[in-house]
Amino acid sequence: MKIAVLGAGVVGTTSAWYLARAGHQVTVIDRQPVAGNETSFANGGQISVSHAEPWANPHVLPRVLKWLGREDAPLLWRWRADPAQLAWGLRFLRECLPGRTRANIAAIVALALYSRRCLQELRQEFAAGGQPLAYDHLERGILHIYSDPSEFALAQQAAATMREFGLERVTVDAAECRKIEPALAASELPLVGGDYTASDESGDAHRFTRALAERAAAAGVVFRYETRVDRIEVAAGEVQGVWLQAAGVPAERVQADAYVLALGSHSPQLLKPLGVHLPVYPAKGYSATLPLANGDGAPTVSLTDDERKLVFSRLGNRLRVAGTAEFNGYNLELNPVRCQALWARTRQLFPQLQLAGEPQFWSGLRPATPSNVPLVGRGPVRRLWLNTGHGTLGWTLSCGSAAALADLLSGRPPAPVFPFLGG
Repeated sequence: MKIAVLGAGVVGTTSAWYLARAGHQVTVIDRQPVAGNETSFANGGQISVSHAEPWANPHVLPRVLKWLGREDAPLLWRWRADPAQLAWGLRFLRECLPGRTRANIAAIVALALYSRRCLQELRQEFAAGGQPLAYDHLERGILHIYSDPSEFALAQQAAATMREFGLERVTVDAAECRKIEPALAASELPLVGGDYTASDESGDAHRFTRALAERAAAAGVVFRYETRVDRIEVAAGEVQGVWLQAAGVPAERVQADAYVLALGSHSPQLLKPLGVHLPVYPAKGYSATLPLANGDGAPTVSLTDDERKLVFSRLGNRLRVAGTAEFNGYNLELNPVRCQALWARTRQLFPQLQLAGEPQFWSGLRPATPSNVPLVGRGPVRRLWLNTGHGTLGWTLSCGSAAALADLLSGRPPAPVFPFLGG
């Protein structure tokens, strides 16, 4: 089958890899000059099944009220004259119900466990072939840390729910936190405890995506970079083709047997002219990449500061700090207050941190669904397939979503227990 994948981020690139491995002829289209150059570029770097609790949960509303008016709030909602934002917000409120939250955790854990296994198998496959994937990956687990006793108590409830669904997220005290990650011993933040998932991983999503794109291209996948997808042409309820635009050449119509929409936050924009309103809204996340000096004092275990919604991942001689969510449409401007808050929390946690240069700040738009459960499977019109809406877990869920999509598109039942679209 001839398949066009729209988008070459980590989700689009993994989709292309698994579809090609299933025997399909694949072309990937992306407006950037290389793969993984937008939301996948400088994210938190975690393969974090333990991050399966969605933003929408019964405890978030009091927090949001507490954060109102704060530019440095972990979740910042900027009201806009945007019907899509309002519709998304109302659906988000529905997902905060306890029963919905539990169902969403179950779905996310199921797909995330499968995805992590797919990534590990992929890594082993390349290593066995003498071409290991190099992306600064570490298999030292993820430690969630807490300084507020009430937040720690709530986290223990979430951890217990995840254990019910097969994830070993173990609650530990403050002393054990410092034992797992010795860099926390110097922290100015008084820890009360944490949760540790030894099976989680970390790594550079951008390096991974580019490396996999190179392997996919060598295996026959065609990548068309610096080419924008202008519109999807639909007639009689079926995709007839996609119109592309590259610099200096006339618009081009491309046809395929199937089309995979993997454009992240921009997926709804492409479907809106068709009268389809996809429940995906951009959540702007921030990151800082810190070049480390000798005797750096930085962690080597990936950490999640749940109270500030920040993650810390060691990527070779760099420390990546990322997180927060700002709902402000497609605005990518860096807010200095939020950048400074991220840096201040890093210094509080790691006062002995030694840098070899200045922090490099970045922002990216994470495609969030109200439930945090991604949209994977058949699209709203024939021959269109979706692989989008992964929110903060695009890197974590990418391989599993792609492998499952390849199964669905090939007429096979996918492995994980997950609410696939039209599956």
